Amino acid sequence: MSLRSRITLLTAGLLLATLLLLGFALEGLLRSFLYRNLRAELLEAGNQVVRLLNLGGQAFLEAGLPPSLYAEVQLVLEEDPALLATEGGISLQKSPALGNQRLLLQEADYQALLKAGEVWATAELPREGPPLRLLVYGRAVGVDLGGTVWKGVLLVGRPTEDLEATLGQFVRIYAGTALLVLLVALLLARSLVARALEPLEWLARRAEAMPDRPEPLPEPEGKDEVAALVKALNGMIARMQKALETQTRFLQDASHELRTPVTAILGHVGYLLRRTPLAEAQRESLGIVKREAERMGKLVSDLLDLSQSGTWSIVPAPVQVLDLLEEVKEEFAKSFEGEILVEAPEGLYVRGDPDRLHQVLANLVSNALKAGAKRVWLRAFDLGDKAVVRVEDNGEGIPPEHLPHLFERFYRVDKARDRERGGSGLGLAIVKAILEAHGGEIWVESQVGQGTAFSFSLPASGPPPPPR
Repeated sequence: MSLRSRITLLTAGLLLATLLLLGFALEGLLRSFLYRNLRAELLEAGNQVVRLLNLGGQAFLEAGLPPSLYAEVQLVLEEDPALLATEGGISLQKSPALGNQRLLLQEADYQALLKAGEVWATAELPREGPPLRLLVYGRAVGVDLGGTVWKGVLLVGRPTEDLEATLGQFVRIYAGTALLVLLVALLLARSLVARALEPLEWLARRAEAMPDRPEPLPEPEGKDEVAALVKALNGMIARMQKALETQTRFLQDASHELRTPVTAILGHVGYLLRRTPLAEAQRESLGIVKREAERMGKLVSDLLDLSQSGTWSIVPAPVQVLDLLEEVKEEFAKSFEGEILVEAPEGLYVRGDPDRLHQVLANLVSNALKAGAKRVWLRAFDLGDKAVVRVEDNGEGIPPEHLPHLFERFYRVDKARDRERGGSGLGLAIVKAILEAHGGEIWVESQVGQGTAFSFSLPASGPPPPPR
């Protein structure tokens, strides 16, 4: 998942959590406000009924209970909460809203009412469909009838369905509004994040397009974090350039300095082998010196080539692939006891430096011969805008764990055997550098015991213009 998507989703998640918390808080506040007002209304209605009761039973009976309330005054002859919950007390007065129904509480509510003198409870009245839920205020009262004060309870209630409907409508409106806000915020966040990350994406594109030899990035205006990052990267690139130049200069100087003594050693060894009488042991020792000096000379040449890989003066020109493969075949056929086969379209041309491309093929064929191949195939394929050249052999093959490292400098599959064969571990690194300088690439396939195939691609070209 990209950084842009992660930041956008994180922003959306935080906003969603905030909207949910805000919604729960607002719904709780609104619920508390509505029920607090309803409780105040029921408490006031209960106080009015109590004032009527204090005037005397006859006055109360003549005034009645408020018609807008679900209210009832019950006489309690036995303080039995279970009995009251099932049958209620003796109904002294009911509001018209109750009709023929009784307003009854739960047993626990009656018990709390008889003990504390008042209680807040809920009750349900049956009707068609779902029952009518009421918020009820219960209060213990004394009823004066004919000079005798009877113990009773006053129950005053109002339906809560209007409050719940209001709360439900609020939840729906808030949910719709929150969803709309979340969608708009997602779009805005994605746009803002994209704008904020645009300098980093530009930086990534420039870094990706950077050549092998790094170059400083153009520093953007301003003093923000991106400008600081570019400045730090340019400082790192400058240090890398300096280290690379120092390394290249060292390789070139060392190669030049080593070439002279190696040439001198080979010259003197050759003179001793040709012109002086030697014992067998002396001749064998001089042969070892010559072989190691030749290996050293090849290593020096490879080091010099590798150090100059970034400064090669490649002169690209149309090169006929078939002629190039035939030249390489002719070069190795004189000393190779096996067979070299060439397969390539006659009209296939690539654009490159013929000497460097010959060096690439010679190196790959030489590796095939060192691997014990008895047959080598040099094939070329026309793929339209590019050509693929393939060097296959039936040698010993390469174990799969070595394949990813073959083009690294100084890497050898079998160090002891490669040293005996005169390998320096730089040949394939040079091959890769040459092909990359031509805009091509190289890859390898191999199976142990069956052989190896090196393939490389090059930009295709038309034939050279006819001479004038």
